[in-house]
Amino acid sequence: MPSFDTRVPAVLLRLDRNPFHHGTLGAVRSLGRAGIEVHAVVEAADSPVTRSRYLREAHPRPGDTTDLAGIQRLLTGIADRLAIPAVLLAMDDLSAIAVGRLRPALRTRYLLPEQPSGLPERVADKAELVGICAELGVPHPETVVPGSAAEAAAAAWALGLPVVAKWSRPWLLPEGAGLRSTQVLRSSREARELYGRSAEAGSGLLLQRFLPPGRDLDWFFHGYSGRDGTCLVGAAGRKERSWPVGAGLTAVGRWLSHPEVERTARQLVAALGYRGILDLDFRQDAATGAYHLLDFNPRPGAQFRLFTDGAGTDVVRAQHLDLTGRAVPAPVAAYGRTFVVENYALLSALASRGASAGDFPGAGSFPGACAGREAAWWARDDWRPAAAMAGAWVRHGARRGGRRLLRGRAAGAGAAAGEVVLVRQRRGGSGAPARPPVPLGGRSPDGFEEGPSGDR
Repeated sequence: MPSFDTRVPAVLLRLDRNPFHHGTLGAVRSLGRAGIEVHAVVEAADSPVTRSRYLREAHPRPGDTTDLAGIQRLLTGIADRLAIPAVLLAMDDLSAIAVGRLRPALRTRYLLPEQPSGLPERVADKAELVGICAELGVPHPETVVPGSAAEAAAAAWALGLPVVAKWSRPWLLPEGAGLRSTQVLRSSREARELYGRSAEAGSGLLLQRFLPPGRDLDWFFHGYSGRDGTCLVGAAGRKERSWPVGAGLTAVGRWLSHPEVERTARQLVAALGYRGILDLDFRQDAATGAYHLLDFNPRPGAQFRLFTDGAGTDVVRAQHLDLTGRAVPAPVAAYGRTFVVENYALLSALASRGASAGDFPGAGSFPGACAGREAAWWARDDWRPAAAMAGAWVRHGARRGGRRLLRGRAAGAGAAAGEVVLVRQRRGGSGAPARPPVPLGGRSPDGFEEGPSGDR
């Protein structure tokens, strides 16, 4: 294991409301096992991550996560209680953007990457990313930014249905509004209707050509760019399973060599002058063979622990080492290593009706028993978060089932009373109800929370 400066604590900032964010737990364990004092800002005091033995203290997030002054007061208060400046790590896009905006006020209290001003916000903005890819020659799905509802309907038809709809700045989406950061639309009418909610969404709507999912087409790159701009740690992985199936976060991932994805990622980071941790999502266009950049997330991906080498180095540890003046050892690739998110992998397997034996770690296959596989929640030396997650997951599912039952009874009563129920049909007049939009981020069809788009 590298030599860490354990006098320097770490503070993890997560403003996302998702209680099942396994990436935060991974960061707590990674740093805590290295002997580093870890604090975390999380959504609630009963979050499963608060059960970790490696977490020194949990701090509740501000009620208004868009209030920069409130976030600054929270972080300043935490810093005042620490003996020396801590390494600050943003765990979601909103946190990365907040830290970027507050950097002048936080730089004397925390150790932060020397990030170009405004860059995290720029790469996280879906509309900005379109321009970045065009400027740098990085493949990106054909995109239209409509200026009216009529233009949205026309663009959906011109791109070819179905189309992918994204909100430019998904971190501005209001909680409880039912708006997803990304979804698939199957008609021009849906595009017109969704555009009508632009004011509510807080940012512009983008429509992109749909790249069909398929086996071995989804890849990601995680890296850490150091103080001198060198990508000190970086590796590519492939989604073996996702949730929702074919379009969501990584439920099972595998570390594999992919020179084209790795080269594209490193060149992009160098061209932008990016500093810090990053997570990039790619999908191959099966028709052309090109790997299209779908998302640039300026923070750790939730599955970052996949890329842990034999010395225990990952992107979170690399940032702590680099910002405390310690050498980051050259990583040794562990190709074939897998990472399993138990709750989502189970849902993915059930939804796709079948799983290979290698998809799930058995009783003797968790970290410690098999260096080539790691589970997101379960760990022999830190089992309480997994138990808390399982309990919260069951309660969440029960609540969703209860609400669906009540809605079903209400709908039945309305029909009995003579209410007219409108059913949208597929084009072609088959009479079959259209399938609901397939989310690529936000909430999955059964209501279970996903992370932001890059939490894959």
